[in-house]
Amino acid sequence: MDPRKLSVKELVSYCLDSQDEAAWTEFVRRFQPLIAGVVVKCVLRRASRKPAPIDDLIQDTFVKLCDNNYKALRNFSFKDDHGFFGFLKVVASHVVEDYFRAQNSQKHGSGQEEEDIDDSRMSPPSSPHATQLAENAILMGQIERCLANLASQPNFARDRDIFWLYYRQGLTAKAISELPDIRLGTKGVESTLLRLTHYVKACFTDPPPPPRKRTSGG
Repeated sequence: MDPRKLSVKELVSYCLDSQDEAAWTEFVRRFQPLIAGVVVKCVLRRASRKPAPIDDLIQDTFVKLCDNNYKALRNFSFKDDHGFFGFLKVVASHVVEDYFRAQNSQKHGSGQEEEDIDDSRMSPPSSPHATQLAENAILMGQIERCLANLASQPNFARDRDIFWLYYRQGLTAKAISELPDIRLGTKGVESTLLRLTHYVKACFTDPPPPPRKRTSGG
């Protein structure tokens, strides 16, 4: 049996019944882009200044699906593909939320609160580490305002996500190209990063450069 030819429901059932390695490989190949996209969106929504281990969170989602003899998958009542995709999205988002909840608990438990940009505005930084956090926050804001000059250009939201996925979250160009909402190959991602990086660097000159017109193929 070729797992690649199975429907979503058939693939899930076959994985659970057979424990076939080829079937699980197809399961990961087919659903990883969806899970990766949810993880990335949830991480970006948190706007954390510390990079989250996105690859680990994607892997943790698959672990969650397989825990306790695949309990989550076995308990899912399959009605249609759309419902299963929604189920995967919920599991992935919960994994990300659990990660950040655990991070916050560790900070509170150790008596060390995460530095907040609002706090840095109200009082002078008390250590080199706090100074660096404040400077980084200011720099990120300046870069975001620079990128906002390109808001009228096609694919602005996607290109901005690519920029921050690379520089803030630490994803490689290849990993970014594999995310479902990007719809660019590795070279396309690299070209976008090069263009935006040059623009941001030029933004810090006086005066900043005007937004460059892009061709429809960009």
